[in-house]
Amino acid sequence: MGCGVWGVGCGVWSVGCGLWGRLRKIHAFITHFLRTSQVTFMSENSPKSRTYPPPPIDDPSYLLHRKWMMEALELAQRAGEAGEVPVGAVIVDAKGRLIAIAQNRRERDNDPTAHAEILALRAAGRVLNNWHLNGCTLYVTLEPCPMCAGAIVQSRISLLVYGADDPKTGAIRTAANIPDGPCSYHKLSVLAGILESPCRQQLQSWFSQRRG
Repeated sequence: MGCGVWGVGCGVWSVGCGLWGRLRKIHAFITHFLRTSQVTFMSENSPKSRTYPPPPIDDPSYLLHRKWMMEALELAQRAGEAGEVPVGAVIVDAKGRLIAIAQNRRERDNDPTAHAEILALRAAGRVLNNWHLNGCTLYVTLEPCPMCAGAIVQSRISLLVYGADDPKTGAIRTAANIPDGPCSYHKLSVLAGILESPCRQQLQSWFSQRRG
């Protein structure tokens, strides 16, 4: 294998040292970014310890989405500390006002439907005195399950923003795609991956502690 690689390599290295120098700079940048983007979540033993990655871009719309996802992460953290799977949700109305917050409460309420998204949708409906949530945006740390995806479509939410994909039960694009399915009559806009790494790490850390 070495002869073939280095046979091509002679040409590469003739272009060479300058390219290698640029690659080293790129590697150094990535290493620095990863180190400065470490995420620490609050636990019961360290109530003041929580940081998030710095914004990679300064686009106003991204910063707004990031702001509300950070709120959802805080709610998810509280749920995890209460023994629930850490998922948090926030709903903002068409004017950018916060109208509902929720966190998983299945264990505490002994209610199989008490997912963060469902509770947030109910709260938003009460605030607006209307179950039609047109113009509203739902932020949630984890890709909604089939139950929540169906409820989101029913609510006419205009935009769904979520953090981490759920490879097992995600019903937006991963395991299924309910919003774009034949049973959906509402066009739902979706933005995925906002603060994906903190959302994913929060869940992984919680499950790791439970299994350990």
